[in-house]
Parts: sequence; C-alpha cells; structure tokens
Amino acid sequence: MIKASVIHPYSEGKGFDMKYYCEKHMPMVMQKLDRCCKSIAVEQGITGRAPGTTPTYVAMRHIYCESVEAFRAAFGPHAAEFRAAMPNFTAIQPIFQISEVKI
Repeated sequence: MIKASVIHPYSEGKGFDMKYYCEKHMPMVMQKLDRCCKSIAVEQGITGRAPGTTPTYVAMRHIYCESVEAFRAAFGPHAAEFRAAMPNFTAIQPIFQISEVKI
C-alpha cells in the first residue's frame, strides 16, 4: 500500500479555501482516480507545536492506493487538470510525496 500526499506549507498572506477543496476539488479527484483510490484523508493544519504558533502545513491530502504504478496510471492522465484547478483554492505551491505505508 502506498500513500500519495500533497502538502501545502503555511505561507503568510496566502489563503487556502478548505471548503472548496473538500466539497469540489477532492470529489473531482476521487471521481477521476476511481478504483485506484482505496481511501483518502484531508487534514487542515490548526497550530504549530507551541500554543499560538502557525501550523507548519495549512493543508495535507493523502490518497491511499495499492501501488505506485496503479497511482501513476490513474493520476497521470488527469495531472494537468488537477494542477489547473489549484488557483480555485490556493496559490501555495504544494509538496508532493509518495510513501510506502508500513503500519
């Protein structure tokens, strides 16, 4: 099992429309990935380690799939469409990572 993550670092003065992301963007992503997507998680950062500090990441999205190959085969044909939709919810440049789930 792998986890494909898109992580948006907190950036002063740059917003993130979580409502749009959860209600519009992620349903579109899930529909396009279809059976490849075993489960998803969307997280919203609320604070850093110390009280009153900003979160390191304002938003994180994780998609769980059986393999890197399955994810790439499903995601690749839609990657440009997913990137083109980003201005609808943020101007923050994301970090992308694929991890192998161990537990």
